[in-house]
Amino acid sequence: MSGNLRTLSQKVWDNHIVHEEPGAPALLYIDLHLVHEVTSPQAFQGLRERGLKVRRPDLTVATTDHSIPTTDRALPIVDPIAAKQVSQLEKNCADFGIPCYGLHSEHQGIVHVIGPELGLTQPGMTVVCGDSHTATHGAFGALAFGIGTSEVENVLASQCLLQRPSKTFRVQVNGALKRGLSSKDIILALIAQIGIGGGTASVLEYSGSAIRALDMEARMTICNMSIEAGARAGLIAPDDHTFNYLHGRPFAPKDAAWDEAVARWKQLPTDDGAKFDREVIIDADALEPMITWGTNPGMGVAISEPVPEPAGIADPLERESVTKALAYMGLEGGKPILGHAVNVVFIGSCTNSRISDLRIAAGVLKGRKVNPKLRVMVVPGSMEVKRQAEAEGLDRVFREAGCDWREPGCSMCIAMNGDQLQPGEYSVSTSNRNFEGRQGKGGRTFLASPLTAAATALTGVVTDVRTIL
Repeated sequence: MSGNLRTLSQKVWDNHIVHEEPGAPALLYIDLHLVHEVTSPQAFQGLRERGLKVRRPDLTVATTDHSIPTTDRALPIVDPIAAKQVSQLEKNCADFGIPCYGLHSEHQGIVHVIGPELGLTQPGMTVVCGDSHTATHGAFGALAFGIGTSEVENVLASQCLLQRPSKTFRVQVNGALKRGLSSKDIILALIAQIGIGGGTASVLEYSGSAIRALDMEARMTICNMSIEAGARAGLIAPDDHTFNYLHGRPFAPKDAAWDEAVARWKQLPTDDGAKFDREVIIDADALEPMITWGTNPGMGVAISEPVPEPAGIADPLERESVTKALAYMGLEGGKPILGHAVNVVFIGSCTNSRISDLRIAAGVLKGRKVNPKLRVMVVPGSMEVKRQAEAEGLDRVFREAGCDWREPGCSMCIAMNGDQLQPGEYSVSTSNRNFEGRQGKGGRTFLASPLTAAATALTGVVTDVRTIL
């Protein structure tokens, strides 16, 4: 690739090749390894059994997020498996010399929230974590992807990983979002358009005026859900938004090193004329609030549209898939999803638990009361987000509206520690997955933006936020 016009992902890839041979995976250097309590225990045990140390503890950072309760931290963890995972991570990190933002750390939070907010995530990096939504960090122009447990062990031991290059796929989003829409609607619209396999073996690179207009937290939402389109990663070229966000954060470069870093980062954007394997164009002006109706994130529609009617689908496999999803969700084909009653609203997850997400949700809820029949959970993505929200009085807005204001963690996104749906219950959720049982056995999930979630919390039924604003 060197010497040719290159895309952003190709530049980052080229900069990290340690060794490659024709026909074989390349050995790639990893700049940042993020670790949490669920996918790391076996990896650390493997190191112990082989008598190995962590190669670069200074490039490894751990936090507890998946198994940690979002209830009062002064209380013990009731779930014995969760308690074991949380304590084991802290022991493993102490044994191997890795910084750990554990149960009582002031920086504890969801791994994909604390990486950026601490300035650990930077443009041009390779970032890995034993978690599929590592693509979040691509918002900074980092090549970031999830890895399996055996790969976690490999990176801990060597700081390298065997990988094959991905295809390139540009998603151009032109125009501007209208009132009542957010970046969550962009990514749900994309996945509905290209399907959950549309990005397979590719790195999605997002560009266009609508993307450039987004702040960093909105960009993280889009990159976070790239994996739901089957992509290996999602990327957005670094620009002034990126540099302004990072400047002054704890682990960002300082003084002269900052100026050198910015000069280096400015070389990363895709070269003019570079070719992509595939391209898609989305008109942001034409988008409506999106919501999923089925059992994968590609089963989504504009909120004013009906759910699909299986009888009108020619492809027999697709027809069967839609029929099965509608049966699980208890929905009737061809009928609107708007006005459908729900039981729970969840505002949180690594997709939508940042301060900007909480601000826009609070903006809808301020001075109003949520439907008393609903359980409405608001879960900040980190201790830092929680402190900021409380400093701004957002927690009071949520509490006065009748919401449950929680401690940071993954929570209902993965149905942990009692934060879950009961069989047959419906939720409008700002998380990233709506698979069968994802938020609790027999639970039914509608994925949507924080704006749509907040509007639904007020009425108790799936609601178009534009009717409330």
